[in-house]
Amino acid sequence: MRCRMIASVLLWGALIAGWAIAASAAVKLPAIFTDNMVLQRGQDVPVWGWGDQGEEVTVTLAGATATQTSQTATTKADAAGRWKVTLQKLEVGEPLVMTVQGSLGGVLTRKNILAGEVWVCSGQSNMEMGIGICNNAQAEIAAANYPNIRLFKVEKAKAAAPATDVKGAWALCTPQSISVNGWGGFSAAAYYFGRNLHKELNVPIGLIDTSWGGTPAEFWTRRKVLEANPVLKPMAQGENSCLYNGMIAPLIPYGIRGAIWYQGEANLGRAHQYRTLLPAMIANWRTDWAQGDFPFGIVQLAPFRYGGVNPACWAELCEAQRMTWNNSPHTGLAVTTDIGDVRDIHPKNKQEVGHRLALWALAKVYGRSLVYSGPIYKSMTVEGNKIRLHFDYVGGGLKTSDGKPLSDFMIAGADHKFVPAVAEIDGNTVVVSAIQVVAGSDIHVTQPVAVRFAWYDTATPNFSNQEGLPASPFRTDTWKGVTE
Repeated sequence: MRCRMIASVLLWGALIAGWAIAASAAVKLPAIFTDNMVLQRGQDVPVWGWGDQGEEVTVTLAGATATQTSQTATTKADAAGRWKVTLQKLEVGEPLVMTVQGSLGGVLTRKNILAGEVWVCSGQSNMEMGIGICNNAQAEIAAANYPNIRLFKVEKAKAAAPATDVKGAWALCTPQSISVNGWGGFSAAAYYFGRNLHKELNVPIGLIDTSWGGTPAEFWTRRKVLEANPVLKPMAQGENSCLYNGMIAPLIPYGIRGAIWYQGEANLGRAHQYRTLLPAMIANWRTDWAQGDFPFGIVQLAPFRYGGVNPACWAELCEAQRMTWNNSPHTGLAVTTDIGDVRDIHPKNKQEVGHRLALWALAKVYGRSLVYSGPIYKSMTVEGNKIRLHFDYVGGGLKTSDGKPLSDFMIAGADHKFVPAVAEIDGNTVVVSAIQVVAGSDIHVTQPVAVRFAWYDTATPNFSNQEGLPASPFRTDTWKGVTE
């Protein structure tokens, strides 16, 4: 009898302990909410998670010291066990502590939180490419000691439907943290972008690296968005949308300032379609995040000898990226024609990529007065056997980056046959004419109608403005492209 009573007491004790453990584990936060996170300043702060159906959840955000202001929000988990609260706007200040208390007894605490600027950094291999395999890797890693820059690397994951969480954790930027967890460590393009912002703005920076090499843009776009667009509908099948589901959707609605995007190689042969796909993807993210038309920076592809495809495919992809910048609000374009390597699809000068993205952000997002783009083609006029080109973003004036004559211009008549051209800077314009035939006195294209610049994949032009920012590839014609 006594043994049975002891066994009964032990059983009840185990059950009570189990219930206590279950209760304390009921309330949960997604992986994006960990120690060391950065919360977007200057806008409402969404916080969400899971608990038992009907469980009351209280979220408190307070300073690490008693003198700092705190705020609290309470809600209940819905029928699916999901809950969400919205905290008031934050400003840069001392580290914060977040406490999440469930009515069933569970308590979660997140420490060393900063308010600052949060950017999502996405794309394929040139975004994924880590600092450890880029220029000056050893010195850059050793100098990467910025405790107010925080890094979140999203673990690669595909999903057939929108997932609810990712794997990852926030880390302070140190030589150790930036050189692990990825292909050569944390994204170099993202880090150099964030480092530039941090130095110029003097505020904490949060960088969320969610990238995967070799992936096309349709992988990063919601299936319903593909289905709803006649041009994109044939793509609404197979693995398409898998990375939106696995690596973007779970981050929503975490508060962000904007996104930067380095991708396009995997869509090269469908550049004309990319004119529709990239804007649709951007609109998709903005709609789902419900933070308005947040800033979206695009890195234009660098020159590379692709082989196996028409060299003009690269130019048409660059054109699609530039058209997206022109036509989608609050987007930016970082041109990289002068910092590529035609022998390497992964150019190693990611410092300048980050710098140019940061120039755009500082000018257009943060209101700094500075030149952030190289020359962009605006219009043309025919002057006899020459064509005069006009540009936006001339900055302090036009020049060649190497002091040599302008390169990579071609000119054509109504027959659509392009020939190498002579191009000369004339004030803030460029005058283009055909090269004279050596064996005779005739001039090619006596009645020119169109000019193209850097219109092949190995073009390394020298046309820039006085600020050293290169011109984007362009054409003045609208003739049918090779990817149409």
